[in-house]
Amino acid sequence: MTLLERVYQYSVDVLEGKVIACKKHKQAVERFLKDLERSIYDEDCYFYFDNNELEEFNEWASLFRHTKGVLAGQRIELTDFQLFIAANIFCFKRKDNDYRKISSVYIQLARKNAKSQLLAIISSYVAFLSDQVEEVYISGWMKEQSDIVYQEILKQLERVPSFKGKYKTSYNRIQHIKSGSIIRALSREARQFGEGTNPSLAILDEYHTHLTSEIMESLEEGMGARINPLSVIITTAGRNLNSPCKAEYDYCSKIIDPHNPVENENYFVLICELDEGDDPFDESLWVKANPIAATYPEGIEAIRKRAKKAKDADDSMTSYLTKRMNIWVSAQESGYLDTAKWNNCLSTEKIDLKGRKVYLGLDLATKHDLCSLGIVIPLENGKFYVDSHSFCPSESLEERIKTDRAPFKKWLRQGLLTQTDGAVTDFSYILDHVEMLIRQYEWEVLEVCYDPHEASYFSQEMTEKGYTMVEVKQNIATQHEPLTEFREKVLKGEIIHNGNGLLTWAIGNAVTVSNSDDRIKLSKSKSTERIDPIAAVIDAFSRAMYCEESIDYNKLFLSKGFSF
Repeated sequence: MTLLERVYQYSVDVLEGKVIACKKHKQAVERFLKDLERSIYDEDCYFYFDNNELEEFNEWASLFRHTKGVLAGQRIELTDFQLFIAANIFCFKRKDNDYRKISSVYIQLARKNAKSQLLAIISSYVAFLSDQVEEVYISGWMKEQSDIVYQEILKQLERVPSFKGKYKTSYNRIQHIKSGSIIRALSREARQFGEGTNPSLAILDEYHTHLTSEIMESLEEGMGARINPLSVIITTAGRNLNSPCKAEYDYCSKIIDPHNPVENENYFVLICELDEGDDPFDESLWVKANPIAATYPEGIEAIRKRAKKAKDADDSMTSYLTKRMNIWVSAQESGYLDTAKWNNCLSTEKIDLKGRKVYLGLDLATKHDLCSLGIVIPLENGKFYVDSHSFCPSESLEERIKTDRAPFKKWLRQGLLTQTDGAVTDFSYILDHVEMLIRQYEWEVLEVCYDPHEASYFSQEMTEKGYTMVEVKQNIATQHEPLTEFREKVLKGEIIHNGNGLLTWAIGNAVTVSNSDDRIKLSKSKSTERIDPIAAVIDAFSRAMYCEESIDYNKLFLSKGFSF
């Protein structure tokens, strides 16, 4: 069996459940198989799969020996899981120049799953086998962290007799004599984080410990002159939900989610974690977060010891969940709505919108957020049609594209987003859009529901034009019922939409916070990106849910205990 056949069979086994894997691991596999199929059967595909590169990487890895653990001293034989990673990173290449398709990598694994070993192999592979002068930088927040991978590289090289005299070391720097390529450990602690560097490969190990993104940004800035650079993040989950690593995790989760409109096919993402609802003490599920450590007795026993400690001592539970089960603490508890469930509500038939009674919602901002118009139309039998449209100042659009890493230009082309003149949103564009919709569809706007923040003047203007304006405060007392009712209707298929990608993106970003009574509201401060479109929809739904046309009286009578 060739190495590609091994990787292909591994991928099939993951999807068929023969290899136990989490949802995001399966999504990465689906992505790989889709790209592999494109590279083979699509003549117009711009990339191909290089089988020889996979063989070469595997041969390079086999030169080295395990430096620690139960296999210490034995030659490294890459697992199918590790070959899958290598195949994705190195083997998809552009047809026009043979450069790698992948330029960024995010891998999240639990501890003790050979992360440092794999990073060491990747580092020496890039530095020692290139015909160019490569600069490889291993970056940790603290010097101790960057030294872990660096020392692993040294130990691997020292145990290969044929490498003697082919490299030299000094001051946390390895230089390959023939090519002049270097491998160097950097850290913010030592005030070494990339100034003046020109990385061809930048590695950020345990990115969850980084308090800011300054190291990554500095290294990426230095990559500008490289023709085929590669940045690699390998980390476990962490506890700081406001860290740059958590933001990267959220972004990467969207990339691999087939239901999310965010795309980046130059970014390889592999996340191995427990799924929502999994029992962290169920040993049969540990392999989801531990694709190597949970496949041999000693590894399982090490996890078992940590699990027992977590059960016996409350202060060990967080460490166990983040480091061993690879779960961002509390991250799974606050997501508002699964985008897969939302996409199940996509209408398969054209909805006649002419002559409808409509509720509108407004979520306004001047600079930082999007301005959004929510549209909720009560239909028959308790169902609702939902849509949105957003507005962004032209002078901040490029900043939005850069910081939010979302396809705003695509949404502009699709007519889901309007670019307004200047540095702040001109609310007259919103009024013009509302009146255009009314003329086009002959709507009767029953109420315009708005967040009072920054909306007082605009509310007065719309009132003067004859609209019924209803203030919807953004607190738990106001939001809990519409949020829970809207979510319930989505799960029951009683919400219908047309696949608006901007609204779908906002739903994927939305996070709720709760009080002691488990009542919830949307939180812009805790949400990963913009949520203004869904906030505007919820504003409109908070009133539309009481519309007489939308009430299913059979359901109402049964729920209220009526008798006749």
